[in-house]
Amino acid sequence: MNRYFEDPAYLWLLLLIPVLAAIWFLMHWRQKRKLRMFGDPELVRQLMPDVSRWRAMVKYGLLLASLALLIVAFARPHWGSGTKTEKRKGIETIIAMDISNSMRAQDVTPSRLDRSKMMVENLVDKFSNDKIGLIVFAGDAFVQLPMTSDYVSAKMFLSSIDPSMIATQGTDIAAAIDMAVHSFSQDDQVGKAIIVITDGEDHEGGAVEAAEEAKKRGMRVYVLGVGSTGGAPIPDPSTGKYMFDETGNTVMSALNEDMCKQIAQAGGGTYIHVQNGYAAQQQLNDELDKLSKKEITAEVYNSYDEYFVWFALAALLLLVLEVILLERKSPLLKNVHLFKRSSAAK
Repeated sequence: MNRYFEDPAYLWLLLLIPVLAAIWFLMHWRQKRKLRMFGDPELVRQLMPDVSRWRAMVKYGLLLASLALLIVAFARPHWGSGTKTEKRKGIETIIAMDISNSMRAQDVTPSRLDRSKMMVENLVDKFSNDKIGLIVFAGDAFVQLPMTSDYVSAKMFLSSIDPSMIATQGTDIAAAIDMAVHSFSQDDQVGKAIIVITDGEDHEGGAVEAAEEAKKRGMRVYVLGVGSTGGAPIPDPSTGKYMFDETGNTVMSALNEDMCKQIAQAGGGTYIHVQNGYAAQQQLNDELDKLSKKEITAEVYNSYDEYFVWFALAALLLLVLEVILLERKSPLLKNVHLFKRSSAAK
């Protein structure tokens, strides 16, 4: 069963739970310390026979539990109700996304990487009968998402992409293309597209040869060049400033269009320059529509049910229990000791 949250940002509020619990225990400790100033703890307890410290703790615990449930409810949890296999006519697409530090440059809005992620998300929204996979690369390359028809998961993995995922910096486009070639199905009749999204700063070489090999295997390599040829400084998230080289000069990163065009030509695809606009998106969609589509087998989720109501009802139930449970012992239940205090407790 697959699951996801519609508004996962609300889950950060769960960090309040341990903070509120710590505050309560601190206040309880201070109150207990003040009571000891009145005299012997055992004598004080005898003077307050109807007071139970356990009831107060349980009531506060119910409040915290209900708050946690409400936070989860606001995050809008969804569960898939099962899977089924369908026959669809579509293509297979592997997105190879450059996540090297140079993709932080902001010569496109809001940044090269963020613009790339927006394009992929729009592409996924357009898909209906296709399969998609995701590869990220810098100095190394690895599969972020294997080939799938689950577009919800594709968006989830896409949103988590960040340059910090790969410690080895650089740009090894050849490794990304080679990994993409081996990520497709063995069906020779279905259209296969490798979409390389990069600024073209290839530090390892061999990208053109890798694209040629992909073409020989019946795949098309499309290159989306992100950035400007004039170049832009690279932000450093650790300092809030720009990156500097060993001589103290600001590191500039420029789009290498010549390299991007060579890779696309060798791969039998098209080079598309990504700027601040949607022309590149439409051009990419048009190019993919030209690929042959064949009936493919896809495992999809029947539906996603939202469980907001169940978490909200559970929170309401706990709140009702908290109201019903009194801090003082009920006169009608004097002989029922659900929260009996140990004689050794202080």
